[in-house]
Amino acid sequence: MSHHPISSTASAVSRNPATGELIATYAYQTHAEVESVLERNAAAFRMWRATPIAERIATYRRLAEVLRLNIDTLASIITSEMGKTIAAARAEVEKCAATIDWIAENGPAIIADEAVAVEGNDQVYVSYLPIGSILAVMPWNFPLWQVVRAAGPIMFSGNGFILKHAPNVMGSAYALQHMVEIAGFPDGLFANLNVDNETVAGVIEDARVAAVTLTGSMRAGAAVAALAGRTLKKSLLELGGADAFIVLADANIDLAVKAATEARFQNAGQVCLAAKRFILEKPIAAEFTRKFVAAASQLKVGDPLDPLNTMGPMARYDLRDELHNQVQRTLDAGATLLLGGYKIEGPGNFYAPTVLADVKPGMAAFDEETFGPVAPLMIAEDAEHAIELANTSDYGLGGSLWTADVARAQRIARRLETGGVFINGFSASNARIPVGGVKKSGYGRELSHFGLREFTNAQAVWAKTVG
Repeated sequence: MSHHPISSTASAVSRNPATGELIATYAYQTHAEVESVLERNAAAFRMWRATPIAERIATYRRLAEVLRLNIDTLASIITSEMGKTIAAARAEVEKCAATIDWIAENGPAIIADEAVAVEGNDQVYVSYLPIGSILAVMPWNFPLWQVVRAAGPIMFSGNGFILKHAPNVMGSAYALQHMVEIAGFPDGLFANLNVDNETVAGVIEDARVAAVTLTGSMRAGAAVAALAGRTLKKSLLELGGADAFIVLADANIDLAVKAATEARFQNAGQVCLAAKRFILEKPIAAEFTRKFVAAASQLKVGDPLDPLNTMGPMARYDLRDELHNQVQRTLDAGATLLLGGYKIEGPGNFYAPTVLADVKPGMAAFDEETFGPVAPLMIAEDAEHAIELANTSDYGLGGSLWTADVARAQRIARRLETGGVFINGFSASNARIPVGGVKKSGYGRELSHFGLREFTNAQAVWAKTVG
């Protein structure tokens, strides 16, 4: 590993977003090295698919233990590479371990053969069989969790896993690979691919790759899905969102404000499932706005290693510039700035927590995904108008709905065009619950029984009774 900056076209570069300092450069793999990754992964898959379930369970339990034993090291790598607070980084590692434990406990029953009753005495069952090496193109915002969320179910089902991680978090990628090796998985079953986008296209088309999963932008998703489709391979896409956070007139405003502050500003707003459009029913709009601005102004922005700080920097300079541009365009279109709206001076990619009022469809902060600490507020005349505003989006990942009437909220949920709805809570992921979107937020599901079966061959076996 070189600690000298070399051409970014030839390597992945990791910089500390709180200081701008270079952490490391990782030279892109050569053609021969990529070939070796694919060959070793295919061989490991053949071994792993034949591994008894009891052994898979034991290996998963060891991985959860290894992650917990190394929580301090892993958390500090996450924080130094992408800037989330150290407490959030530790929570991320623990979430990974808990999910691996859940899969070890529940996975066997989910992928076990499923009997099907038919007339007569024929024996019919469905087997959930692995399909091969799965390529995963993953983002930087949860450098471990995004990977474990994909790899946990994929590998437990018997598949191989090839990770193409974001170039700014390759330290996290290699650290996780090391944890997997310590836990005793077959050599090469979890493999890092450190290459440029052009090489990724070739890997997707390679006959040794069975399918591809991507979490990232709409643009990246469209490109990957097109390549996978051309070679008749399955793809799963999670492409971010512009989640609505709807507060109805009968909601508990103090609870909603507390949740809204975390739902928008955690991880410096760099969360796919974050609340991104705050839709307030008219009678409570003024009170919510006043309390929300007060709460957002209390956030302590600074060095993410300092436990007193509640928000770190954005992950990259270019992302901060892009966000600031979205804020400017929204204000130019007639929105009102209530808080923030500026880049914080000095080293690092810090951006002030920002609240915009009077946001409407057609403005950047309404139509586009704002991947940073910016909260656009808009007023709905009534619940019907709130539903209409929520559905006025190209995205459909998650959403949040605040009201005292849960039964009514459940009826509204059926009308929201999203992969998830959180009533009196905010979007979160949990090993037991599927995560994924509709519309331009993608397709397919991770986690829960859906995730464990997503990359399997549901093979029907029908044995006729003879004699």
